Amino acid sequence: MNEIVNTLFVLVLILNLFALGNGRILSIIKIVAAQGVLLGILPLLLHSHITLPVAATSTATVALKGFIIPAMMTKALRDVRIKREVEPLIGLLPSTLIGALAIAVTFLAFSANGSAFPGDASLIIPTSISTVVVGFILLTTRFKALTQVLGYLVLENGIYIFSLLLVEAIPFVVEMGMLLDLFVSVFVVSIITNHINKAFSSLDTRVLSALKE
Repeated sequence: MNEIVNTLFVLVLILNLFALGNGRILSIIKIVAAQGVLLGILPLLLHSHITLPVAATSTATVALKGFIIPAMMTKALRDVRIKREVEPLIGLLPSTLIGALAIAVTFLAFSANGSAFPGDASLIIPTSISTVVVGFILLTTRFKALTQVLGYLVLENGIYIFSLLLVEAIPFVVEMGMLLDLFVSVFVVSIITNHINKAFSSLDTRVLSALKE
């Protein structure tokens, strides 16, 4: 079981790097969807006894992160008729290298300090921090609104990974509320991006500077 969990964590990190090195927005949506499915499976593997809150959280995570939210993003992408992040602030290769460096530093720092969580949980914190950093890179170095939303989703995935340590301690209603907030946020942003595209004929967030007086 430990090997399976560690493999899933490694896959999450690999998907992070793929997201940084990919300029096609649809491909990034698929990457984030695959990451969501992996994150939904993890609670079932991290706990020896599968309780109702764990099973419900896992099911809701797979449904929202793996299918519903990616479907919303894909529809928004079709509506605005764009395909690529053309001019990122940092190029795709440098972004990938920065992400890989951040992952390496995080794991080295964590291994140097020792793990406070034995077994399956030993990779949760470094994977969580690395994923948050990757999401932040996507959020701050890409100018297309949809790509920034995907960066936000990756960042939230990092927070979700950390919450796996507390899934049995956090009340079920709190977990569902967090997932509902995520769903509503993405739903609202998808609508906003469509209006931005209609108003400015572009999803480049730099165009919003035209609103300044």
